Amino acid sequence: MIEVRVPDEQEGTKAVVRAWLRQVGDLVFENEPLVELETDKVTQEVPSPAAGVLAEIVLDTDAQAVPGALLARISTEEEAGSPAEAGVQEAKPSAPLEEEAPAGTPGPRPAPGNGHETRLSPSVRRAVQQHGIDPSRIAGTGRNGRVTREDVDRAVAGGGAAPAVQPRAFSGQDIPHDRMRLTIAENMARAVAEQPHVTAVFEADFTAVAQHKAAMAAKGVKLSYTAYIVKAAADAMAVAPAINGRWESDRIGISPTIDIGVGTALGEKGLVVPVVKDAGALTLEQIGARLDDLTRRARDGKLDRADVSGGSFTISNHGVSGSLLAAPIILHQGQAAILGVGKLEKRVVVRTVNGRDAMLIHPMAYVTLTIDHRVVDGHQTNAWLSRFVEVLEGWPAA
Repeated sequence: MIEVRVPDEQEGTKAVVRAWLRQVGDLVFENEPLVELETDKVTQEVPSPAAGVLAEIVLDTDAQAVPGALLARISTEEEAGSPAEAGVQEAKPSAPLEEEAPAGTPGPRPAPGNGHETRLSPSVRRAVQQHGIDPSRIAGTGRNGRVTREDVDRAVAGGGAAPAVQPRAFSGQDIPHDRMRLTIAENMARAVAEQPHVTAVFEADFTAVAQHKAAMAAKGVKLSYTAYIVKAAADAMAVAPAINGRWESDRIGISPTIDIGVGTALGEKGLVVPVVKDAGALTLEQIGARLDDLTRRARDGKLDRADVSGGSFTISNHGVSGSLLAAPIILHQGQAAILGVGKLEKRVVVRTVNGRDAMLIHPMAYVTLTIDHRVVDGHQTNAWLSRFVEVLEGWPAA
């Protein structure tokens, strides 16, 4: 038997089994995607380590998947020869949550208070039968309100099932929490509680960037405004290195490389923050290519853990969705600052032309830098923003 385990490397996030791509008794090939794991940031496919027959599924859908945990066992072709010889016909597959419940077992139960049906996984079904608990009386915390094994264990430890009492009745428009939303909520609350946030606001003129971008497009090189923002942020680190640092118990640690995470919206599913590694050593065109690749894979759900780990600084380009001004939260404990970039719009500005004041129309955006005040003070914050704006406004012609 070959064991299939959860990968050891995991970026400090909780993972669950999202979906099994093969069922017990199926033939599998080496490196063929076998199961999907989901964290608050990425969905990852775990490949089969060998060719053979999927003999046993150990962790059902929605089960917690800690690093190193046993997911399944594969009977290799050398041992089995065929599914029948491997005894697979006698193995009981772990039914997906969407299957009908077998006869004589508890059927679909409505999620507490919302009127939607949810299925019980085999492990949950066994647990509620063992303890004589009505699953409809347990408030499910799994995907779409499903009851998980942890929910059952908590109910048993508390002396009975948790009553499905809600502060108010659910309406037809209510949205049940998924795991990503719950994790985002936990991270937000922790960040605000542990890091003293202060935000400074500047304004940036994107005229020079817009002209350079148009000139590059005429040469066949398409660049997003975000590529310019990442490059300017990397250049600004020279005047205030602590912005690229982090708070530690005995010192302020400065990252040896500038690894910039860029928030990428996933619609109703929240957002992820893929990281442009070593952005300080990349050209504008290289940054643009990295961003295009990361953004595409983020929206396709194809990011790896390495793509969203190791960031030393974060950019929230919230203006792409229309907001003029925002003060994003520093979500990562290993970072000291986050840049917010508002909507780029044409505004009337006053400039000196031939020695006289003149009102002109320029593409402008508000930019904010929110810092961990334990790490960075006001003068460093303003020095960084001044240099960031200077780089954008002084972009050389293409």
